[in-house]
Amino acid sequence: MSIEHFDVLIVGAGLSGIGAAYHLQTHCPRKSYAILEGRDCIGGTWDLFRYPGVRSDSDMYTLGYSFKPWTQRQAIADGASILDYIRETAHEHGIDPKIRFSHRATAATWSTADAHWTVEAQRGPARETVRFTCNFLFLCSGYFNYEGGYAPRFPGTERFRGRTVHPQHWPGDIDYAGKRVVVIGSGATAVTLVPELAKTAAHVTMLQRSPTYIVTRPAEDALAIWLRRHLSAKTAYGLVRWKNVLLGMLFYKLSRRAPDAMKKLILKGVEKELGPGYDVATHFNPRYNPWDQRLCLTPDGDLFETLRKGSASVVTDHIDTFTETGVRLQSGQELDADIIVTATGLNLAAVGGLRLSVDGQRVDLSKTIGYKGMMYSDIPNLASALGYTNASWTLKADLTCEYVCRLLNYMDRHGFRRCSPRRPDPAIAELPWMSFSSGYVQRVIDRMPRQVAKAPWRVHQNYVLDLFSLRTGAVNDGVMEFSNPRVALTVPGTTLDASADTES
Repeated sequence: MSIEHFDVLIVGAGLSGIGAAYHLQTHCPRKSYAILEGRDCIGGTWDLFRYPGVRSDSDMYTLGYSFKPWTQRQAIADGASILDYIRETAHEHGIDPKIRFSHRATAATWSTADAHWTVEAQRGPARETVRFTCNFLFLCSGYFNYEGGYAPRFPGTERFRGRTVHPQHWPGDIDYAGKRVVVIGSGATAVTLVPELAKTAAHVTMLQRSPTYIVTRPAEDALAIWLRRHLSAKTAYGLVRWKNVLLGMLFYKLSRRAPDAMKKLILKGVEKELGPGYDVATHFNPRYNPWDQRLCLTPDGDLFETLRKGSASVVTDHIDTFTETGVRLQSGQELDADIIVTATGLNLAAVGGLRLSVDGQRVDLSKTIGYKGMMYSDIPNLASALGYTNASWTLKADLTCEYVCRLLNYMDRHGFRRCSPRRPDPAIAELPWMSFSSGYVQRVIDRMPRQVAKAPWRVHQNYVLDLFSLRTGAVNDGVMEFSNPRVALTVPGTTLDASADTES
């Protein structure tokens, strides 16, 4: 079987992958590329997640692409609208034909002698192994495990006579109308599910071990709507994008510098929504500070409205066991249920679970240091599009795509075929890749890359700093090492491997 070769191979045809393809076509028009997509359609997360009410957890003026204005009225958009937006982008820019659907990338091996990656993928239902080679590998599949979400084993689950579902694999045949539903969890998925299920369910109970910070935000951005009536869509989009970026950064900075004051402000907002007499201290007062974990949004306060109406309720307690008819809590309270939804979170998978090897040596990502939040020490010609934890994903993904194009063009101008961030001094203290205390992060933090406090090895989580660093900062910064390995020449009894023109 012949092996196809591309200048750049993109893994993932979701929000990041389609954005990467656009940037490559625009800024590196001579580069050949293909996208490997494990599923049979475009959209990634926004096609996979189909639970009721699925929506963005940040505004679309920052979650949208920098190059394609979001023009709908919704600022907090439903999943179907986001999926249409991604597919429309791919169609408008002729990206669709570049996608190899049902190609799940499983392994990638770098050869310095050849200065390229060999990528293995499982194709189709039969999972036939196929191979591609590329000069540069761009991973755009995020860090969530698409195979399955986090599902802790609760005692007595086999006793429950109703139906148990996980939101990551929401069944199309489930009917919750008129049913009693218990949603286990208090994160973004639970906060989204509860008001939507409560529209037709007999009653919905959000069962949480501990509270999460929940903030009301308008479903529509009044300024954006006004600006679009007076300015071009592109200009209006740019202005609202910067307004939301700066407000988000301000809120985050204040949360880190004055956590007690921000906590009081958030809880005051909850009290205003739920009215006097509601036990906010028990159900909406987290043990951690704002932005130690990601905040949850409720557009137009839909969760709070549902609680006020009585069609949903919140219970804060620990599960003792599932029973035949629901859940018994450690307090002794029993919650009757026809359906239990385990909105217990997601699993992370570094580099999308791809097995990486460099010159025959298996890569242990936990031994690498992240470079500019997108590349990894001593791993050549590879980048990951990863978003912010304290802001919209696409803000960082867009900047990463721009930087990768700058990097590729720099290598072309100087005749380099290999680039690799050189690992920093081992004496420098290492830090976790993420500082979040969320369970989905802490469960895998020891298997993730590391960072150090000094640039360019620091993950800033700051759009303005990254904007200057990635868009205008030097590509050849003294840390990135460039070289031009020549193809190995094999003669009887020996191998001559000339590596020339090294620059760092």
